[in-house]
Amino acid sequence: MQNPLRKLAFFSLAGFFALASAAASAQAGSFIISQHGQPVGTASFNFAANPTGYDSTALVRIAMQGLNYSLSKTERLSAANHLRYVQLSAIVNGSAVSVTAAPDAAQFLLNISANGRASTTRLAAHPAAVFLPDFDPGALETVLALAVARNNRDLWAIIPKQAGSIEPIQLATYADEQGTLDGKPIVVHHLIATVAGDTTDLFSGPENQLLQAELPQQGFALVRKGFILTPPAKPGAPPAE
Repeated sequence: MQNPLRKLAFFSLAGFFALASAAASAQAGSFIISQHGQPVGTASFNFAANPTGYDSTALVRIAMQGLNYSLSKTERLSAANHLRYVQLSAIVNGSAVSVTAAPDAAQFLLNISANGRASTTRLAAHPAAVFLPDFDPGALETVLALAVARNNRDLWAIIPKQAGSIEPIQLATYADEQGTLDGKPIVVHHLIATVAGDTTDLFSGPENQLLQAELPQQGFALVRKGFILTPPAKPGAPPAE
């Protein structure tokens, strides 16, 4: 599904993205969460335009031995996909967690309540910062949007764990791959995002929509419903300069 209002400027990086004035990003997506190829949950996101930017929501549900995880997130983003406000509620193995975050002068103010304790953390502010909870496809979609707009540079992740932190996102572009979406062939772009030493393989379509993510958590993946990544003959390699 396409949202003509959530416009993104495509960039040219090693010949893999054609320059264009604007392109539509997927406004919604539904995903299967798997571990070692076995389904263990679902995730979804939705973006809706408002007069000053976008309202977004994300839902995650995982039920498996050792992990019972649910997440609900609402966000307000500017027209440039910059974070204006976020509220998260989650339950992790029976423990409730709530988080709010918003810019405050030259900082991000992060309020976290977990295990009956509340904390407030002030983080360095960066315009292209993404609030990045575990298993959240909406956050990864926003990473892709900002990567296009900022030529893969100066992206940051707000990590809502413990007291909270903000970490740079390093992106590397790999060779295109192939896949099918709803049975139709599709060219698949491949990025690797590194945050605090952990890597996530991101696979996106021609309109920059998130198709699949191989997550840093052991064996976990997010796969858009209807998408199948064609296994490459050999591991992907960075494109030639």
